[in-house]
Amino acid sequence: MTRSSPIIAAVIAPQSPWAVLDKESHMISVNPYDLGLEKNAANHVSLSPLSFLRRAAAVYPRRTAIVYGEHRQTWAETEARCCRLASALRARGIGRGDTVAVMLPNVPAMLEAHFGVPMTGAVLNTLNTRLDAEAIAFMLDHGNARVLLTDREFSKVVGKALTLVKHHILVIDVEDDTAPAGEHLGTLSYEALLAEGQPQPTGFLPENEWDAIALNYTSGTTGNPKGVVTHHRGAYLNAASNVISWSLPQHATYLWTLPMFHCNGWCFPWTMALVAGTSVCLRRIDPSVIYWLLKTHHITHMCGAPIVYNLMISAPPKLREGLNHTVNGLIAGAAPPVAVIEGCEAAGINLTHVYGLTEVYGPAAVCAKQEEWNALPLEERARLNGRQGVPYALQEEVTVLNPETLQPVPWDDHTIGEICFRGNVVMKGYLKNEAATREAFAGGWFHTGDLAVRDASGYIKIKDRSKDVIISGGENISSVEVEDALHHHPAVMLAAVVAEPDAKWGEVPCAFVELKPGQDVGEGELLAFCREHIARYKVPKRVVFGELPKTATGKVQKFILRQQVKSASAIE
Repeated sequence: MTRSSPIIAAVIAPQSPWAVLDKESHMISVNPYDLGLEKNAANHVSLSPLSFLRRAAAVYPRRTAIVYGEHRQTWAETEARCCRLASALRARGIGRGDTVAVMLPNVPAMLEAHFGVPMTGAVLNTLNTRLDAEAIAFMLDHGNARVLLTDREFSKVVGKALTLVKHHILVIDVEDDTAPAGEHLGTLSYEALLAEGQPQPTGFLPENEWDAIALNYTSGTTGNPKGVVTHHRGAYLNAASNVISWSLPQHATYLWTLPMFHCNGWCFPWTMALVAGTSVCLRRIDPSVIYWLLKTHHITHMCGAPIVYNLMISAPPKLREGLNHTVNGLIAGAAPPVAVIEGCEAAGINLTHVYGLTEVYGPAAVCAKQEEWNALPLEERARLNGRQGVPYALQEEVTVLNPETLQPVPWDDHTIGEICFRGNVVMKGYLKNEAATREAFAGGWFHTGDLAVRDASGYIKIKDRSKDVIISGGENISSVEVEDALHHHPAVMLAAVVAEPDAKWGEVPCAFVELKPGQDVGEGELLAFCREHIARYKVPKRVVFGELPKTATGKVQKFILRQQVKSASAIE
């Protein structure tokens, strides 16, 4: 600090909110970089991904923003439609503090809602399209949704949910000629709503970048799900992080294989506006349709869970014919099987592994690739690319901490701790749940509940969810390690391993396996295969064959499998 004379201090002190009285000298100290240099409209604007839409429409008005079947929509048209949506909602009294829910697949209206709803100051609540009526009703009530945009494909579950909701909701039908048969539940259509609005942009940005932009509910494996509240600043930064961390080029063509309802499509509705790219919308996952779109539209980028890529590499090789360019894919999950990474590389899909949760806007860590990896054998590259990695470009920190001391674990690839995040790309907290928010942010970190190690390079590698560790005869068994071994078998499409009670060992691994179409393998063969790849005590004691229960994003619902084998009753 710079000391000023009493005379100067007397002159500047009344004008400076930064003046500080020095008790020893009775003089006033002032930081000159604070004097007359306050924030104002010229030098400070709230960060919001809504600004990306305005720029894309102004700079690239005629570039294609959205492709859906035969439908094409430019960035100028997309901005006008988003503005109409915002204007019409405002006219109906929707504004700051309100919630607008959407129950939609990956259709153009879903992408438009990511701009039109927050332009009003309201919060966008994207609902999981595979949930039951009771869960949907809880979310609509808990979030106090005033408006619901819905697709007729979901009319049965939405109709039942609306009978359970305790308050009135304005229901809008989003029409789609390709949607399955279903009832219209609303009082007007989406296009009729847009016709009520004005296409001119007004009031794009929030006054405060900390204002909520979205509400996303966690899976809710036990009890009611928690409502994750995210803000404009974080959405802006993570949308930009997608570009930086993935080297996403201007005018990329992106295929929507990831549900837009999941973590707001990992912020990619906003990311695609930032690069003025083209979003190719896809209503449902079908490998034959995916390969056709990859070739027809020269798709450059896509995202998805391991199951999406597994379906692609397991599809008939004939579908790949004519795919002569590299497709860049983001893959997320606790730890994608090495077999999936190997298969994608062989199929010409360049995978980058990301890691995150709803509470950190989707991907917030990335397995940043190193140039020297290119010279390594395929299996070694797959192993390196299977790590959760390092912080996303604009996420301040991701680390592994001792859960009791909150001290970093050593980089020894052995000591297990909890993955924790800190930075601007972390949620505001859980809606109407202060206790859960405090617990999640204990010690100044966001606690993920994922257990991991750090290797000598500082890269993070998940070992398990804390509740997924199997303790057999006092030995810890990572379900992820066992699953990875099973995934290496050529007949296995998907595997999940949970703890099963055992009178002798307390608990033992039980494997649930979904085979690839047309494949047949017995339990004995699979167990023998596992013995060749992992320690004998880690080998599952039995294998259950059949389709695995999954979320809409392809994540296996292990809690259902645990219920089937009564994991909770395991002897400690």
